[in-house]
Amino acid sequence: MFNYDALRAAQLRTHPTPHLIVKDFIKPPYLKKLLPLFPKISSGGSFPAFSFRHPPLFQQMLLEFQGEKLQQEILKKFNLSLKNPPKLLTLRGQTRACDGKIHCDSKSKAVTILLYFNAPEQEWQEGKGCLRFLNGPHPQNLLTPCSPNEMIVPTGGTLVIFPNTDHSWHGHLPYEGQRRTIQLNYMHHSWKAWFEMKRHALSAQWKKWHRA
Repeated sequence: MFNYDALRAAQLRTHPTPHLIVKDFIKPPYLKKLLPLFPKISSGGSFPAFSFRHPPLFQQMLLEFQGEKLQQEILKKFNLSLKNPPKLLTLRGQTRACDGKIHCDSKSKAVTILLYFNAPEQEWQEGKGCLRFLNGPHPQNLLTPCSPNEMIVPTGGTLVIFPNTDHSWHGHLPYEGQRRTIQLNYMHHSWKAWFEMKRHALSAQWKKWHRA
């Protein structure tokens, strides 16, 4: 299902912060089957993966995504020594105008792994919604012209990985609409993973009530 050879062959980028981009990490025959199985999410924000009832193939993919094989490949690639890190798995289906502001992830997160689930034909005008790693938090950094290699188009099957540091600044130009992402975090502490999962679960329930 996953192309581990592509992950091993991908060049580790070190500027402006260590990160890895792997296109077609989901093998095309599987991606074609998986794209329609992504949960229908009409609200912004992150939702715990367990809050949805997934079809068997999608559930199989999520289990492999959280599995030991991918974990070992990532730790080896970045030369990290995490042992049995707690994991936090969330899904995003919509992006709001307020999303994408330049930030570093919470210090409770050791590694962030993004797997995009958007249709190949989806357009991202003027780079809106396309992730970039940046030199700092100033909003002007997102307006600075960059090469195509520095702008990550969130096409289905694209994998992005980066260890979380105090300089792993990232963000994207404002975008409103469907932008589907699976986010997996390797956490430093199990209690923090539990807390974040509960927080996302309560938020998801509130959004469900709010829509009713």
